[in-house]
Amino acid sequence: MPSHVFEGRPDRSHEHGAVDALISQARRLRGEVDAVRRETGADHGDPAGRWQRALCDLAVHQLNDLHGHLAQLRDGPPHPHTTSATASTARTEPQRGSLLSRVGSAEWNLLTDEASWSAELYHIVGRDPATPPLSLDELPSLIHPDDQPMLTAMVTDCLVDGKPIDGEFRVVRADGGVRQVHMMGEPVLAADGSTASMWAVLRDVSELRRSQRVVRETRDSLQRQRHLAQTEHRLAVELQEAVLPPWRGSLRFPHGGPASLDLAAHYLPSSSTALIGGDWYDALELTDGRTLLSVGDLTGHGVTVTSGMAMLLGALRGMAVTGTRPGRLMGWLNQLLDASVQPALGSAVCCLYDAADRTLTWAQAGHPAPLLFRDGTGRALTPPDGVLLGATSGASYEQAEEQLRPGDLLLLHTDGLVPRRSREAATNRLLALAPRFAEAKAAQDCVRVAVEEFGVAPREDDACLLVARVDA
Repeated sequence: MPSHVFEGRPDRSHEHGAVDALISQARRLRGEVDAVRRETGADHGDPAGRWQRALCDLAVHQLNDLHGHLAQLRDGPPHPHTTSATASTARTEPQRGSLLSRVGSAEWNLLTDEASWSAELYHIVGRDPATPPLSLDELPSLIHPDDQPMLTAMVTDCLVDGKPIDGEFRVVRADGGVRQVHMMGEPVLAADGSTASMWAVLRDVSELRRSQRVVRETRDSLQRQRHLAQTEHRLAVELQEAVLPPWRGSLRFPHGGPASLDLAAHYLPSSSTALIGGDWYDALELTDGRTLLSVGDLTGHGVTVTSGMAMLLGALRGMAVTGTRPGRLMGWLNQLLDASVQPALGSAVCCLYDAADRTLTWAQAGHPAPLLFRDGTGRALTPPDGVLLGATSGASYEQAEEQLRPGDLLLLHTDGLVPRRSREAATNRLLALAPRFAEAKAAQDCVRVAVEEFGVAPREDDACLLVARVDA
């Protein structure tokens, strides 16, 4: 009985031009994808980069398969290997390096007991082309033991119920290698409706499945890292809410605070990171009638920085309660952080406001100077003479004094309000808000004005604002 798979077909040479055009498009697209793959780099420490490269590898494998399938379509069917009790065996060696070895075909004739395999199928399953093709009964000997029941069920359904075959199984080659093979086939019916033979096309999908597995693994790794980052962010927020001043809304003293000072503050998160940063603001009413105001930032992000911030604020408040002046306080704070593990102090400004005579005493460590708004205009306070940007152990920072008046508005802020931490740009934009600050009825209104100005801007780091208005 002539083979259903390899029987003669009408001449389709007129279609070769269209197929060649598709082959050229596949080859060109493959080159473009390969160029994208090279651009992704090989940074194995970047989960997103590994995932992108895995997707490119998968696309390259699929385009290689498409190219090979189109080449087979153009070249036509190969010559079969046939064997039976009386027939001689014809054999054709696959061309060296040919893409045709990626897909093989076979037919099993149930009436004559003939089996026909293509040379490519021999190559896929790792059998010597000089040996006869295996019958359906012998075929499971090539299959991994765990997959043999599945293959038997597919062949039985095909021969008995006429169902098409579409499934994958593992082939164990003679050299011990294991290949993943995708098999598609269907029965060939005789004139009386009975099954005369079964034909199938088998494709080696080992590399394709490997690439898909790499994509899944890199995607899962990326998702796990994102989940860890979200968890760290949540823990940092919870820790801040537990031990630090509120990062949103009004800043309130436990007992209402001094009647002459109206306070408000706001935290602006970074737009480029999902982690809580190291910026803080704080206000503390002291027993001697003075008020401690401070803003600053620690290097880094995350839970470690948040716990370091709690230690810093505790030390800052403790030293202020003992009556330490801002200059000496900044020196001791710098010494404390230098003697501990990371994070380190990035910058800070510390102010003491005495309501009795409206005197503001302040010191800074590499930080923007406070801004003073009065009568509709604003200016940056003049930094103390001889500011020590890196105080040595036991040293004091210089401090300055400013006499405030009723209606004055003091604004403290950290870096990060504008891209690239441009202090001059941030200062100029804040000073330009002076007329709007003059119209505000409360410190919280002034914070709202500042947030409207800076809240939607892209920031490389988080930032804090603290506003204090002298009411009487």
